[in-house]
Amino acid sequence: MSQLTTPPPATPGLTDRFQALQARLPGRGTALTGDPSAAMFGRIRRRLTLWYLAILAGILLIAGTALYFGERQALLAPVPGYLHDSAHSIANAWLGDRFDPTCHTIPADAVQHVPYVACYSPAGTNVLQIQGGGPPLEFLSPELVNELLRTKQAAASDMVTGAHGLGTIERYALLVRDPDGDGRVIGVVQVGIPLQGELRSLDVLLALLLVLGALTLGGAAVGALFLSSRALAPARLAFTRQQAFIADAAHEIRTPLTLMRADAEVLLRGRERLDPDDADLLEDIVAETAHMAALAGNMLTLARLDAGAQAIERDVVDLAEVASAVTRRAQALADEKGIALALDTADPVLTLGDRALLDHATLILLDNALKYNRPGGGVTLRAFSESGEAVLEVRDTGEGIPPEHLPHLGERFYRVDKARSREQGGAGLGLSIARGIATAHGGTLSFASTPGAGTTATLALPAAGS
Repeated sequence: MSQLTTPPPATPGLTDRFQALQARLPGRGTALTGDPSAAMFGRIRRRLTLWYLAILAGILLIAGTALYFGERQALLAPVPGYLHDSAHSIANAWLGDRFDPTCHTIPADAVQHVPYVACYSPAGTNVLQIQGGGPPLEFLSPELVNELLRTKQAAASDMVTGAHGLGTIERYALLVRDPDGDGRVIGVVQVGIPLQGELRSLDVLLALLLVLGALTLGGAAVGALFLSSRALAPARLAFTRQQAFIADAAHEIRTPLTLMRADAEVLLRGRERLDPDDADLLEDIVAETAHMAALAGNMLTLARLDAGAQAIERDVVDLAEVASAVTRRAQALADEKGIALALDTADPVLTLGDRALLDHATLILLDNALKYNRPGGGVTLRAFSESGEAVLEVRDTGEGIPPEHLPHLGERFYRVDKARSREQGGAGLGLSIARGIATAHGGTLSFASTPGAGTTATLALPAAGS
C-alpha cells in the first residue's frame, strides 16, 4: 500500500490480455437486454407462490393427520375392548362349570371378534384348550402368561409378530381365580386379534395421503405461479409506467433547470450593478438549480437502470485502472479535506462491463468515503481477484455507520444522517446508483462498518473469463 503520487506504470502484457479477451466477446456496445424489474417481480412471484404452498401444505398436513389418526382410532380403538370382553366372558364360563377343568366351555359370543383363544393350566406350563383354527406359535408363546403368573396381576397385554405374513397380533391374558375358595389360580385365559389387515389399511391410507398431497401441491404450484403472474401484471404495468414517467420527468426537468442556472449566472456577471441582497439571491438560485439538476440526473440514471434502458458496454475493464483513475480525480478534494488517499493494487483485476459506469460507481463510493471521514483520516482503494470475482474495495477510517442502518444502504433517498447529508449536498441517491450499476453488471455492492472505526464498501463483479 502506498500514497498515490504518480499514475501506476503499465503492466507488461496487459494490452495483449485485453485483446485476447475482447476477441472472445460476442459483441461490444450492446444494451443490457435483461429487464431488472423482471427479476424483482420474479422474486415477488416466487415468494407469493411459496407462501401459498406453505399455507396449503400446512392445511393438508393438519387435515391429513386428522384423517389418518381418526381412521387409526376407528380401526384399532375397539380392539382392547374386544379382547377384554372376550377374555372375561371365557373366564366366567370356565368358572361357571366347575366340573370342566380344561376350559372346554367357550361361549360363542366370546369369539365373535376374537379369532385366537387359549386356556393355560395354573402353572402356565400346559395349554388346556385352543380355539381359532390353529393359532400361530407366536400367539401361543408363554412369555405373557408367565409374566402374569409371576407378577400376580389381574391381566396383561402385549403384541407379537406372527410369521408367514400374519403380522402383528395383540394378545390379552387374564388370570382366572376361584372366587369361592381361597382365591387360588385355576388357569389363565389368553385371547388375541391379528392387526395386519388394519395396519395394512393404515399404510395404504398414509401412502394415498402422501401421494395425493404431493400431487395437490404440484398442481397448486403451477396454479399459484399462473395466478400470481396474472395478479402481478397490473402492478408490473404500473411500475413500468412509473419508471417511464420518472425518466421522462427527469429528462424534461433538466433543460429548464440548466436554462435557469445559465440565466442566473449571466445576471451575476454584472454583480456590481445589482443590489447585494439580489446578488445573494442569485447565488442561492445557482446553487439550488445545480443541486436540482444533479438530482434530476441521478433520477434519470436510476430510471434507466430500472427499466433496462441503460446501454452497457461489453468491454474488458481493469478495476485496478478504474481505482487509479478515480483516485487521481479525487486527490485534490482529499487534499482539501486533509484526508490521505492510498491505492493498493498489484495485478490487473479484469471484468466485463461499461468503463464509464464503473468509474461512476467507484467515484460515488470514494465521494462517500471522503464526505463522512474525519480530518487526518485515510481512504484506501483496493482492487483484487477472489473466487472468480473482480473486487473493488473502498475502505475509510471515518465515523462508521450504526449496524441498524447497514441493511438500508442503497435504498433511494435513504440517509443515515439526513441533516448532515443535506448540508453536504447529498440526496440519498448515490449509493442507489452504485448498487444499480453493480446489479446491471451481474455483481453486488455490500457494506461493512464499525461505528467510530470506519466503513468498507465492496463492489464485487464477475471476473472476465470466469
